[in-house]
Amino acid sequence: MYPYYGLDWTYLLVLLGLALTLGAQGYLKMMFARYSKVQSGTGLTGREVAERILRSNGIYDVTVHPVAGQLTDHYDPAKKTVNLSEVIYNSTSIAAVGVAAHECGHAIQDDLSYAPLRFRHAFVPLANIGSKLSMPMIIIGVMLGESRNLLGPQLINLGLLAFSLAVIFQLITLPVEFNASRRALIQLRELNILPPREESQARSVLIAAALTYVAGAASSVIQLLRLWILFGGRKRK
Repeated sequence: MYPYYGLDWTYLLVLLGLALTLGAQGYLKMMFARYSKVQSGTGLTGREVAERILRSNGIYDVTVHPVAGQLTDHYDPAKKTVNLSEVIYNSTSIAAVGVAAHECGHAIQDDLSYAPLRFRHAFVPLANIGSKLSMPMIIIGVMLGESRNLLGPQLINLGLLAFSLAVIFQLITLPVEFNASRRALIQLRELNILPPREESQARSVLIAAALTYVAGAASSVIQLLRLWILFGGRKRK
């Protein structure tokens, strides 16, 4: 590496990734807080919105459940459940309506066998392996390399490959989330759940949520780039 004033310049990449992630999370919290205070004109709760969307699309094998925490909302394709955090489940706010509709967007994807969603689910085991084993393999590889062990560079390369799997999963997630939000807004409009002005506000919440996925993916790519810069050029000694 080529340090500036004794510092590794690749730490700038770490700071960039951190700034992107924190910025996106902060923006989401701000938008969520803003539109959590704005009530929808229909007065439907998150649960009622989810159930209306599901039934209107002929989906009767998916149920809606409350879960603890904040921003813990998700669709579980294995259990066929739309899980809404308690603040979304019982709330009639614009934010609650948008989030509930988004999770139903995933249920619609599942019902239609949406290919990117299927691929993402199939890729989960590989992503988990990559995220858990990549750094230990790289660290052990560096230690072995320092002792001139020929296995060191091979372990480093395997670690980088493993980390790449986790990055690929982040990238695969982007079109799935964007598509779910698009489907959500279509449902809110076609089922007359929100009028145009409120739909625009719900869109703002969903865009903010999407930006967290974009920032997460960008941060992962930046981290992978840094690892390749630091270790990717190592060869057998």
